[in-house]
Amino acid sequence: MWFDSWAEILRVLVIGSVSYASLVVVLRVSGKRTLGQLNAFDFIVTVAFGSTLATILLSSDVAFFEGLTALALLAALQFVVAWASAHVPGTRAAVTARPVALVVSGELQHAQLRRNRLSESEVLQAVRSTGAGDLSDVAVVVLETNGSISVIPLSKLGNGSALKGVQELPGSGHP
Repeated sequence: MWFDSWAEILRVLVIGSVSYASLVVVLRVSGKRTLGQLNAFDFIVTVAFGSTLATILLSSDVAFFEGLTALALLAALQFVVAWASAHVPGTRAAVTARPVALVVSGELQHAQLRRNRLSESEVLQAVRSTGAGDLSDVAVVVLETNGSISVIPLSKLGNGSALKGVQELPGSGHP
């Protein structure tokens, strides 16, 4: 169907504008964490925000304040989980993945590549993007909790204290 009524078009324009402004306010109040680089949990909340906004916009069966309550609930739940992740032991491990080493001392960790469904070429691309042309110049490549890949060259390794918590590093938590 191409057109129902001007009243429905006007409803979408008004409710859409107010919903958009409300979502911006909810996201600003909920803090930077809600829009930071996404881990799996953050991605789910972001998709839920989008789905809720779309439902508010397009479904006349959902009252504006019901939709606004749903947006506020999602932001509140995100805040609670983020707070718990920072303050309650074990919570972070339950909602986010741990960083994992894909290269250690210049050697690709093929088991970790398979486990994390990454190809060797993706890791090599990340290494090349840092300007390195030889894996032997790389101390560690880490798949971070948000899916990004960090490359730490030997020249910048230092004492390796930033590698605390990275899985698959031999010994005391760093190469």
